[in-house]
Amino acid sequence: MAWRALLASTALLLSPPLLHAAERNDLPSCYDFAKLSQQRPAPSGRELVIIIDQTVQLPQALKESTYRHALRYLQPGDSVRLYGFSAYLAGNYMNLAYAGQLEGTLAPKARDDIGMNSLRQLDACLGKQMAFLQKALGQKMVESFAKPGEDIAKSEIFFSLKQIGDDIAQRPAPEKVVLLASDMLENSDFGSFYSNNGLRGIDPAVELKKVEQKNLFADLGGAKVYVIGAGLVPAANKAGYRPGTAVQKLEAFWGGYLARSHAQLVSFGAPSLTVDLQ
Repeated sequence: MAWRALLASTALLLSPPLLHAAERNDLPSCYDFAKLSQQRPAPSGRELVIIIDQTVQLPQALKESTYRHALRYLQPGDSVRLYGFSAYLAGNYMNLAYAGQLEGTLAPKARDDIGMNSLRQLDACLGKQMAFLQKALGQKMVESFAKPGEDIAKSEIFFSLKQIGDDIAQRPAPEKVVLLASDMLENSDFGSFYSNNGLRGIDPAVELKKVEQKNLFADLGGAKVYVIGAGLVPAANKAGYRPGTAVQKLEAFWGGYLARSHAQLVSFGAPSLTVDLQ
């Protein structure tokens, strides 16, 4: 089948690439396949940015929830980008693991000027494009989550968000949604949100001042941000109790941080995200 041949020809695109600023699309184009590139409709203007903190051991339920939230949001015409970040240690780095552009259907009037064979090819391809993205994105998300038994003590959340912001802030999609899977607990040379294996009771104003002094605010291009996994207590850490007041302060800090980073914190899943992405 021609569609299978097209998918096979894109296998190399699914290997882990390096993060770079150039436009890229790991999802095969149905309009190119049907030789209708000039008729491709404009994108929807919506972009989903999934960011996975590879220093956090998310339970399987939260991994699956992250994937389901992404799939419920995505529609034809949307674009999606998947980033993974870690501490800056040997073998660990931030990367763009997947970038895909879904395509919309032709307007009825535009279909009148196209031959039936081309339309059949296009429609068949578009009918399978979302399923292909779901499979490829799911594979890359599985690869991006921390591996069982992997223990990375440091977490460079601020610096990683700043780098990712450099990549997405200038992208053309006017509506950006960020789905951030992380415990949101910085643990780096900047400072640590931990104390005795638990969550430190931070002062949001003091911590924001420190971020300002270190020039670690990002530019997230006006994105709406949804967090899943905040304040997560690792299953193996019996002493990792997170007091509710400490989690509230953590949320207040990140709300302030994101506001200063040209973004809006919409929902802070601590740890579950209970609202759909909008």
